[in-house]
Amino acid sequence: MRPNIYASLLVMFLTIYAVRALPLTLLRKEIQSPFIRSFLYYVPYVSLSVMTFPAILSATASFWSGLAGFAAAVILAWVDGNLFRVSIGACIVVYLVELFV
Repeated sequence: MRPNIYASLLVMFLTIYAVRALPLTLLRKEIQSPFIRSFLYYVPYVSLSVMTFPAILSATASFWSGLAGFAAAVILAWVDGNLFRVSIGACIVVYLVELFV
């Protein structure tokens, strides 16, 4: 079963928009709690990650090549941080794992 791309985009948009817009509309004064401020800051990134992580593992022919590509991307991003190098490195790792598995 293929996921509906437009439904996924709509859910991502509504999630991120709700997290950003609801505090502006419901709260009149500035939020003082550092915990709530950091929570509201990181929620859009976490929700986007949760929605895209399963697609990373299922986008390749095998689960293991997707996992290897993800691990390579995390390591490269931690070491270098350049998005182009991270994506090229992850693609190369997926290709090599697919070649030998």
